[in-house]
Amino acid sequence: MRNYFVMKFYYLLFVFIMLSCSKSREITSTTVVALQPYKGFPTNKIDTLSKAISEFYSIDVVVLPELDMPKSAFVNIKSPRYRADSIIRIQSRNRPDSLDFIVGLTDKDISITKKEVDGSIKKPEWRYNDFGVMGLAYCPGKSAIISSFRLKTNDSKLHFTRLKKVTIHEFGHNLGLPHCPNTHCVMTSANEKISTIDTEKMELCENCKKKLL
Repeated sequence: MRNYFVMKFYYLLFVFIMLSCSKSREITSTTVVALQPYKGFPTNKIDTLSKAISEFYSIDVVVLPELDMPKSAFVNIKSPRYRADSIIRIQSRNRPDSLDFIVGLTDKDISITKKEVDGSIKKPEWRYNDFGVMGLAYCPGKSAIISSFRLKTNDSKLHFTRLKKVTIHEFGHNLGLPHCPNTHCVMTSANEKISTIDTEKMELCENCKKKLL
């Protein structure tokens, strides 16, 4: 009986998290998204992503002065990386009131700890305790971080396409959009595969579009 109530608790917790993420933030004519480039992130990529967010979400985008990566987010557990969760927390804390959202851009590797619904580290721990990712965002929230590190390819056009999809995806989380089961929707989960990003389209499915209305 105890196990039944424990499982029910975690199920309700999971449902609560999903419902919280599905509460979309309203975009208005005065909404401003700030791109925060970190040292070394190329100008041509900043310009591309600024245009991508602006056109995709019909929103104003500004670019902030370049910053060094926060030293407090640095880790060297499996390799030199920066913790994505620390970065979005720092960005959120330092975000001026005049900016509605802040999206960090870096070419450095970033990581998270992947956990199960009960809060335990996903197995095997050696893999998921410090797991490299392409982006992370509050859902909903006002801060996200994008890394081009794991999107590398010799095909420049493909690299930029991947980068735009990841940026649009992570900012979608800021707006309250959860992962989508439609594998062609830009909000689908990558499921630890770069091929998933290549398969998805750079557009929202009808269900995700409705959530932003």
